[in-house]
Amino acid sequence: MRAFSPLAAVVIAILTVALPKVHAQGNDPARTLFESANRERIAHNLPPLKWNAALAAAAGQHASRMAAQNTLSHQLPGEPAMVDRASHAGAHFSALAENVAEGPNAEGIHHQWMNSPPHRANLLDPQLDSVGVAVSARNGTLFAVEDFSREAGKLSIEEQERIVNAKLRSRGLHLLTETADARRSCILDNGYAGKHVPSFVLHYATPDVGTLPDMLEQRIREGKYRAATIGACPSNGKVGHSNYRIAVLLFE
Repeated sequence: MRAFSPLAAVVIAILTVALPKVHAQGNDPARTLFESANRERIAHNLPPLKWNAALAAAAGQHASRMAAQNTLSHQLPGEPAMVDRASHAGAHFSALAENVAEGPNAEGIHHQWMNSPPHRANLLDPQLDSVGVAVSARNGTLFAVEDFSREAGKLSIEEQERIVNAKLRSRGLHLLTETADARRSCILDNGYAGKHVPSFVLHYATPDVGTLPDMLEQRIREGKYRAATIGACPSNGKVGHSNYRIAVLLFE
């Protein structure tokens, strides 16, 4: 299952259940699945996936619920969505994917995934570079989750602003120097702060500062705005750890 957001937060989800790590016959099934995934990627001339502890933690939480309820699902009743689970665990990403399955052993689960086109696509997606895996047992059955991502780097406030400024400049806007006002505005949930009244204000959160929101692009295309100033501010629990917070102030 694949889903896309207007803020370029690409989400790909195919569920797998995961719990705290268990050992079967002296082996760690989560490690077996991780190594099996990378063997497949190397065999297909793809770079191996990096282990991501935050994704593994998110997978483990989801698996715990799945094993407790003895069911497979992308999102159980009362459970946060996959993007929120990964964000709250501390993952930084611009794309996500998730495989879920149950079976008697790790080898059999990996075989299931490789013979299922959407699960196989996640395992061999060249755009994904990281993974966290968790496995839990219930009455002899293993519940497994693979959470994949494309990691998003951590940019400073100044770096975020430079990237967005370059995008706005390329759209023909003159960049103003009231960055402090824009930063104070960014901290607000809506509205603006400062002496200069903008014609339009947009607050948004995104994992990809290099892509402007569709709403902002549409406003710029109207052609009535001549200048802009932007401010970035620290992320908070409302937007998730993976997202950057930006405020754009447009002036006619």
